[in-house]
Amino acid sequence: MKRNGLALAVSVAMAAGLMAQNVFAQEEAYSIGISQFAEHGSLNNCREGFLAGLAEAGIVEGENLTVSFDNAQADTGTASQIADSYVSEGVDLICAIATPSAMSAYNSCLETEIPVVFTAISDPVAAGLAKEDGTPAGNVTGTSDKLPVEEQLKMIREILPEAEKIGILYTTSEANSISTIEEYKAIAGDYGFEIVETGINTLADVDMAAAEMVGKVDCISNLTDNTVVSALQTVLSYAGAAGIPVFGSEVEQVKCGCLASMGIDYVALGRQTGAMAAAILKGESTAPEMNFETCQGASLYVNTEAAANLGIQFEEEYLAGAAEVFEEIVVE
Repeated sequence: MKRNGLALAVSVAMAAGLMAQNVFAQEEAYSIGISQFAEHGSLNNCREGFLAGLAEAGIVEGENLTVSFDNAQADTGTASQIADSYVSEGVDLICAIATPSAMSAYNSCLETEIPVVFTAISDPVAAGLAKEDGTPAGNVTGTSDKLPVEEQLKMIREILPEAEKIGILYTTSEANSISTIEEYKAIAGDYGFEIVETGINTLADVDMAAAEMVGKVDCISNLTDNTVVSALQTVLSYAGAAGIPVFGSEVEQVKCGCLASMGIDYVALGRQTGAMAAAILKGESTAPEMNFETCQGASLYVNTEAAANLGIQFEEEYLAGAAEVFEEIVVE
């Protein structure tokens, strides 16, 4: 009886072990590719938030998630190569951060079943990733970082009551930048401004464009244009020498030297995107069933060191209304 009892106990233990192994083996594991167009703070924050959003849904890197990450360094050709490599790897999903990477990923995945989830795209419709009604153009969805243009113009007028001309640098091949400038131009007159725009083709063009622009305008308002943001310190250098302010479009630009911004929280935007991707990976929804989403709200960010360098002093009451005030310029 003792031998039979022992044998039974061993059998039960072995069965329990096999069941545990089977449960472990059946646990869903995912692989994704993250294609980021350029190296700068707002896009890095998107990536951080995206992974956090996945983790909050139980999809955690190093546990049940394998992540391939590549940065195109503001080169559209490289962005296409990255997307093609993810298709070759057979990832379950591609997260594309910024417009050129999203467009490349979508084109690379057209003949596959791999969904693309984008983030940090100002105008998904202009980029060909969504239809006019907001529905996906295909197996693609994500989040938009559409700039609060009117709030930005109101802020600039409040800070610079005598200003007349606002300069904007943009990349001619970036659809989002073009549509955002059109929005600026449509309502700038309501606030007594004229928009002076200068287009560039590559990162190397920023130096000359910035040098010429600072002599024509009273201030510069920066977009989320990835190529221009990658050369933001060049723009700030020329503007500083000319004694004119540069206004950012989000918190990281203010942190590294722009005077102020009415911007969005890119970590929150990324987290929102991660939640959408998690629903797709888990089979709870599909990309074609999900309209793109927009991060709501705009917050004031101010850099008092940048203000002091320009001889601008903010009232304490104004600073008290800011979401965040930076007392020094931090360039990482």
